[in-house]
Amino acid sequence: MKLFDLLGLLSPTLSAADCKLHMAVWNGEEHPLDVFLAGDFEEWQRWQSKRNFERRYVVSLISMPGTKNWLFGGLYERMGIEYKKEANYYYYDLEQVKDCAELAGRLVVKFGRKFRQSYLLADRWSESISVSELKPERLTLSEFPGFKSVNLSKRELDGVIRQSIPSWRGALSSVSGVYVISDTKSGKLYVGSAYGEGGIWARWAQYSSSGHGNNVELRMLLKELGAKTADAFRFSILEVADVHANKTEVIARETHWKNVLLSRTHGYNSN
Repeated sequence: MKLFDLLGLLSPTLSAADCKLHMAVWNGEEHPLDVFLAGDFEEWQRWQSKRNFERRYVVSLISMPGTKNWLFGGLYERMGIEYKKEANYYYYDLEQVKDCAELAGRLVVKFGRKFRQSYLLADRWSESISVSELKPERLTLSEFPGFKSVNLSKRELDGVIRQSIPSWRGALSSVSGVYVISDTKSGKLYVGSAYGEGGIWARWAQYSSSGHGNNVELRMLLKELGAKTADAFRFSILEVADVHANKTEVIARETHWKNVLLSRTHGYNSN
């Protein structure tokens, strides 16, 4: 079945000639699939550097890395547009069409796009986009994978904290430990530790809120380069301890990892 045949069953008046395809891909800073899983896709899509959505509807398809598949992000009706001079961006007022909302995050389509253009006239490509899978539930952030497998982008962390995903909250709030923040732009590391009530969960919630977690070095970095610098951070766990572990012992392990990873000499740790 073709994508537009399915959409037409749910919204009979819809025509591909009235639609613009948004092929959402990595923009050099963040991947739209991470944005979608974090619950920020609708707002993220509204900001455009050009007048890309000049048809009544926008069909959002999100790249699924390593495949020719795309996740259906929703069908949106364009309600208005405003040029934001201070940002040099266009801001689109997009409203999700309720008839097709149940497919967002569940429908996977196949489209072997062989070019880089991300904004397409739907009527030119509608016959090339076929339904691949309809998932029983909306794609969401995965369950807690185990302490050794934690590797979250800042946006993923924001989603985990905002949604308070039970498996993540339960695991991270039950342990103290040592973690590392990797800056994917500079390659520098920051080693930190969490102890006391709330464990790693409480500490990482501070990073989600502020970007810097009130660390002197990271706070200075964000002040110098801007708050969005934190979007390049990734969060991993080096080792865990009982949530009631002695603070001195946890800090000693933090010092060990700073020495091992040279995060004072080549990273963001200053002490």
